[in-house]
Amino acid sequence: MADKDLIPAPSKVEGPHSGDFLLGGRTTLTAAPGTESTERWLRATLGAAFGLPLPPAPEGTGGLSLRVDGTLGPEAYRLTVTTDGAEIVGGDPAGVFWGAQTLRQLLGPDAFRKAPRPGTVAAVAAQVVTDAPRFHWRGFMLDVSRHFLPKDDVLRQLDLIAAHKLNVFHFHLTDDQGWRVEIKRHPRLTEVGAWRARTKWGHRASPLWNETPHGGFYTQDDIREIVAYAAERHITVVPEIDIPGHSQAAIAAYPELGNTDVVDTSALTVWDTWGVNPNVLAPTDATLRFYEGVFEEILDLFPSAFVHIGGDECPKDQWKESPTAQARIKELGLADEHELQSWFIRHFDRWLADRGRRLIGWDEILEGGLAPGAAVSSWRGYAGGVTAAEAGHDVVMCPEQYVYLDHRQAAGEDEPMPIGFVRTLEDVYRFEPVPPGLSPEAAAHVLGTQANVWTEVVENRSRVDYQTFPRLAAFAEVAWSALPAPDERDFAAFERRMTAHYRRLDALGVDYRPPAGPHPWQQRPGVLGRPIEGAPPNV
Repeated sequence: MADKDLIPAPSKVEGPHSGDFLLGGRTTLTAAPGTESTERWLRATLGAAFGLPLPPAPEGTGGLSLRVDGTLGPEAYRLTVTTDGAEIVGGDPAGVFWGAQTLRQLLGPDAFRKAPRPGTVAAVAAQVVTDAPRFHWRGFMLDVSRHFLPKDDVLRQLDLIAAHKLNVFHFHLTDDQGWRVEIKRHPRLTEVGAWRARTKWGHRASPLWNETPHGGFYTQDDIREIVAYAAERHITVVPEIDIPGHSQAAIAAYPELGNTDVVDTSALTVWDTWGVNPNVLAPTDATLRFYEGVFEEILDLFPSAFVHIGGDECPKDQWKESPTAQARIKELGLADEHELQSWFIRHFDRWLADRGRRLIGWDEILEGGLAPGAAVSSWRGYAGGVTAAEAGHDVVMCPEQYVYLDHRQAAGEDEPMPIGFVRTLEDVYRFEPVPPGLSPEAAAHVLGTQANVWTEVVENRSRVDYQTFPRLAAFAEVAWSALPAPDERDFAAFERRMTAHYRRLDALGVDYRPPAGPHPWQQRPGVLGRPIEGAPPNV
């Protein structure tokens, strides 16, 4: 595989030079301290793909060798291939792992198989690849609330994002349509909240229903396995527990969490359709104590420095009508319901900070005053991220107009359940996470960027694949590589590299959208979507 086919594009490639390094049954693998996770990964992946034992050997004996050199910088690596062997040197253990991902790509699509193909020769041209990421938050968000994905599908997704050098997995675990993580002190969250009787089929305006009950959840042991599997691949799992909106599944399980003085919360069930739900949490001390208990168990399961609390799309109608909420506003001396939401968010910002963690939420947490120390996922456009960064708060840029991968990929009628603006592979490739005009001081608060997949109309693993790929490959290059300005990016060259990358995705069994359009079995004829015409606003 030629160096020009690497995705994401590396910082520098010297070569290829004459001669190849051939991997065979006698090829050894030497792993210095700090590289053990990559050692295990190489044996599991390249060992399986080429039928190689890769036995350990002392340093300096050729073959594959791994070591850490802190002078290279965080997540950076240098891959040196000669006819005698290949050495991966990383600035830290993660850098070694990313270098191994590059080595795998250079070995060709056969390196992505789970068993060897007869007659395959594992060879890499002599060369030196020097590389480092642009951003240190290179994220992918998966919504498993609207449609549940079994644990093995989540583990597979972690392998796919690792193959693209992404290092944050934002795990959207709770919403109106399902609660997906076991909380031992509140068992009804999954006994009741993880299951719905039926599901809207298509956009919420569709007349169609899937009458098959839907649900599922991850036990705490499942979560520990997912977190450990991710850590082995140098991916941080950031959990999201959505408050105070997007909470009907929790209220269905524990009706006292809702605004009982406005609606009969005992009549609520896990929501079976889509949109912004009016049933939000009551701003009571009992609700705060309940969610403190939830977060205590979440902190035990997820070592991530950041914990995502949602904070988005919280209608204030019930709070306006609720004597309890109005009494809380008066008691706290707040101006309105927006400040009441800010009080709710600030409570958990302090609670998390007291336990050594940091709150991150969607950009609505800016409304009513930004919680001190909180970070922002800027999803409605750039504006929230710019406001937060200029105020000295850290930001992850994930504007829906560019990197919501549940949005449709083409304008044709064949696109399954088309949602939102058309966002082509080229559109994603030309996305720039740091908007022009942001001061250098504010730009330093842009932690990175993230692509999000919401699953209202994405009902299973195959549909996640279709919406995610190939666009995630373009996003990965935006997040990792030092690219020129959007208009100056060489998309034609990226498309040429994608020719090789499609063969890698084929070997991995990814049901990506073909460049010419969906296969017949990828279409959903007659199922209503919600396409939005024209170019998205730049906000």
